[in-house]
Amino acid sequence: MNKYTLQEKYYFIKHNVKLSNSKNPLEIVKSLMHQEYINIHGPEHHFLDGAAFLVAFKNAGGKLDIDFALETLSERSNKMPGAMCGYWGVCGAVTSIGAALSIIDETTPLSCDSSYAKHMEFTSSLLSKMSKIGGPRCCKRNAYLALSEGVLYANKEYNVNMELEENNCEFKELNKQCIKNRCPFHKNNLY
Repeated sequence: MNKYTLQEKYYFIKHNVKLSNSKNPLEIVKSLMHQEYINIHGPEHHFLDGAAFLVAFKNAGGKLDIDFALETLSERSNKMPGAMCGYWGVCGAVTSIGAALSIIDETTPLSCDSSYAKHMEFTSSLLSKMSKIGGPRCCKRNAYLALSEGVLYANKEYNVNMELEENNCEFKELNKQCIKNRCPFHKNNLY
């Protein structure tokens, strides 16, 4: 465990994520995952994943006030407790990307447009894919899957050109509960 509070982690994420010019959220998220203020697992991923997605979306031509978007995501992510996957049955990476989509579309609980249904369909599909992989939890694996699927969704829905790469996990040696060959991002199992 590192010495930073969750609020300090959010501050560093918010500051550093905006420095990227990348259209690839996996590239952005992995560069920040290597920072000392990011644990192998932890609730900071609930903000980090969506923040990387929003910055890549903006860099790919998405219309977005990035400062407002990140502040809104920070406020929403701060309400998500750690270990949601095991205790609530919903992954924080999924809720982070779902929150990012709602910020992009300005979706609210009262929205009557198609964004409300599309976001629910996207997140439920993503949870279904995660459920097929199973546990134990891995914040890196779930971030990679959520961001990969998020790029496919955004490129189709928003007419942007976010980038995606084959991904081989760089953190498997640090995760004591790594599921190895069951993980789509383990060596030779490229997503």
